Amino acid sequence: MKKFAVVLSGCGVYDGAEIHEATLTLYAVASSQASYEIFAPDTDQYHVVNHITGEEMNETRNVLIESARIARGKIHPLSEFRAVDFDGLIFPGGFGVAKNLSNWAFKGPESTLLNEVSKAINSMVEAGKPVGALCISPVLLAKTLKGARLTIGSDAETAAAVQTAGAKHVETTHGEVVVDEKFKIVTTPCYMLDANIVQIAEGANNVVKTMLKLM
Repeated sequence: MKKFAVVLSGCGVYDGAEIHEATLTLYAVASSQASYEIFAPDTDQYHVVNHITGEEMNETRNVLIESARIARGKIHPLSEFRAVDFDGLIFPGGFGVAKNLSNWAFKGPESTLLNEVSKAINSMVEAGKPVGALCISPVLLAKTLKGARLTIGSDAETAAAVQTAGAKHVETTHGEVVVDEKFKIVTTPCYMLDANIVQIAEGANNVVKTMLKLM
């Protein structure tokens, strides 16, 4: 049985992991007769957003603790991730990727990643194991793997920023995946497009199926 590591960035699209993408990624892994473990960095969120009003709330939350809501408590600090224990690594999207796993939301192509995130990506690539990224998560790969071929969908501004960061962007639509054979990375746009939950499931499933072929 192949084993995936899934990295979350909180709980909720505006300040953490996109819950549909996270849950459907887990479903895609399990329905493919593979297993998963869930990780998140043990660090404070950049901020907390009221998901009804879109306004910032005056409180502090921890990325690992919030991600545990999606993981039903079965989660590990990202600092404990070891590439040798897994066959694939996946990053669902959500603004938490651009605010908590990196500062892409504020610095774009000049952004930096949490050390634990870049270490996890690099260790998998060095081991020749595939990495998947949904929605905005491919920006993590753009910053880590220079010249990587990937997609965030069709948003011109974000695509230009990804290319400025050193990646090669490929325009895609719902459910489509882009594979970089050199780095063994698989990306799909999900909610970077105006998508519905069925299309999110299709994208997550196609990423997992493609990663399994690369293992």
